Amino acid sequence: MIATKAALRREVLAARAEAHRDGARRAKRAADLALDVLDIPSLLENGSRVAGYRPIRTEIDPGALLLALHKAGVPLAMPVVIGAARPLSFRPWHPGAAEVEGAFGAPIPADETDVTPDVLIVPLVAFDAGCARLGYGGGFYDRTIERLTEGARPLMTVGMAYAAQQVGEVPREDTDKLLDAVVTEAGVVRRREDPAR
Repeated sequence: MIATKAALRREVLAARAEAHRDGARRAKRAADLALDVLDIPSLLENGSRVAGYRPIRTEIDPGALLLALHKAGVPLAMPVVIGAARPLSFRPWHPGAAEVEGAFGAPIPADETDVTPDVLIVPLVAFDAGCARLGYGGGFYDRTIERLTEGARPLMTVGMAYAAQQVGEVPREDTDKLLDAVVTEAGVVRRREDPAR
């Protein structure tokens, strides 16, 4: 399974890098589609906090989405890596917030207040039609989703990616969490229930 995932990562990262050449246009289109999925009036009514991410390598940039959410009054957060094999923690964030360098070279909020998001915007390497996600192999988001949904707490998980990152099937282990949806510049893929899991 590990070797299969590693081979798939290499293949899809090459496709992602190619799509990233036109990344700004694709990211803006994906952001527009993601706003429909997230439904700002519902977020505001429920007081929901949305956690985004700062892109590294050739990840699609969720900046336009986060800016639109901020302008609408939705509170935001950013993830912080606190250690290997541990769930992410989250700090409040807004465009222009003071930041420091975090793990993997991504900036993180300087404000060390710990907050709990209700919606996760999730980066990824590959995804499939069932919203299975392949990340970099650290398991950070799988552990985080597990922690945030303890006690049946509601959590919406939305991946952002380029359409070129979709594959026929992502190899899954029992600890791998499905996303609720994945948004690309080409459209929205919503999770379908898998009775075998």
